[in-house]
Amino acid sequence: MGYSIAVAGKGGTGKTSLCGLTIRYLTEKKSGPILAIDADANTNLNEVLGLHVHASVGALREESLNTIRSNTERPGGMSMEQLFDYQIQQSLIEAKGFDLLVMGRPEGPGCYCAANNIIRKYMEKLADTYPFMVVDNEAGLEHLSRRTTQDMDLLLIISDPTVRGVMTAGRIAALVDELKLNVKRSVLIVNRAGEGLCNPAQGGSGNGQDGKLQETIGAQGVEFAGFVPADQLIFEYDLNGKPLVELPADSRALTGYYAILDKLLA
Repeated sequence: MGYSIAVAGKGGTGKTSLCGLTIRYLTEKKSGPILAIDADANTNLNEVLGLHVHASVGALREESLNTIRSNTERPGGMSMEQLFDYQIQQSLIEAKGFDLLVMGRPEGPGCYCAANNIIRKYMEKLADTYPFMVVDNEAGLEHLSRRTTQDMDLLLIISDPTVRGVMTAGRIAALVDELKLNVKRSVLIVNRAGEGLCNPAQGGSGNGQDGKLQETIGAQGVEFAGFVPADQLIFEYDLNGKPLVELPADSRALTGYYAILDKLLA
């Protein structure tokens, strides 16, 4: 099995954006194709990557159920499992340096169990054929109990630069340990950080609000990997629907995040 990375965090922290930039980093700096998995029913990793989704695991499951109910003849006499395996392979979205598998919507209102089980099964099955796997999880803590974030080499827990966000990240790390999810390394990354946090010598982050945030980070019991600077370019790209993987190489967020990944993935 290759090296696996999962990305988690509360909503609104830029979790999916950094997941997309992680995929870009790996395509630029590491060898071999990457398996990218959007394990969030609210699919949007493809937008960060600039890709169109033609199929999702949730939709394929619905099609399979309809085939069973209607007794539709299956091609080549395939069993239902063989047909579904074939459809999953066909649903992989191929891009330069990586393939994307999308969970999509569940089978009914509020029910994610079957789609999560399928994603977990194919994560395990497909991961053996890729040097790297990157998983974007849904926001919050629920996905941990569904165990889509297990058997990972690295868990990136993303927070915004707020005390509440950092405390949520701490709870995610604690739940990983409590559920014994076999995550080899968990780290906290604070996204959209101001100048005072990224360059304390200039901003004097030891006091006031920045100081309180630093204190909260240190109290979470999880390794702190660094700050990703706030970047107006990301706001502009999001506003105009431009893929974030097309950020210029001198983007503040990109260079700051790459410096963090250089240390984590050395």
